[in-house]
Amino acid sequence: MAYTILADLKAYLDISVTTDDTLLTACITRAQAMLEARIGRVFEAATATNYFHVEDIDGKELWLGSYDLLTVTTLINGNGTVIDAANFRLEPRNFTPKFLIKLDSAYSWEFTDGDSEISVAGTWGYSATAPGDIVQACIRLSSYLYRQKGSNSDFDRPIVTGDGVTIMPSDIPRDIFKTVDHYIRRI
Repeated sequence: MAYTILADLKAYLDISVTTDDTLLTACITRAQAMLEARIGRVFEAATATNYFHVEDIDGKELWLGSYDLLTVTTLINGNGTVIDAANFRLEPRNFTPKFLIKLDSAYSWEFTDGDSEISVAGTWGYSATAPGDIVQACIRLSSYLYRQKGSNSDFDRPIVTGDGVTIMPSDIPRDIFKTVDHYIRRI
């Protein structure tokens, strides 16, 4: 699912025809990918299983690295034992997304061999749905990408015309990334 929908982008661009719907949809997909690449996060929940190794462990804590976690459905220790939800907690306790799993004092992370891994099945992502500022940034960036189709901005450096006028290359509007940069993952 995308951070915005075609109807919202068309409303933003004041487009009522369906002629460019395929291109607009592609712009939404590209804009979302560009935002995720810059920020290092995904802003929609996805159900998946991720795997972790001994180097992700610090005492009783399993650090999730570059993953944002919302919920755990099944946690399997490195020795194949299922760890019940009553025996671990997600951190930070009062905020999402979660960035580590901490075992209770009676439990420890165990591995049967060097190839063993901890399996965490759950809901992954920064949030269940994209926050409003991410949605707006996606709409703005999609709009910018769409408007590039008719521009002559295929140059990547300033051009000086015959009468000495300097034409600067088109760039992604700065407010887009300024709006979302506070979400950038800092590890």
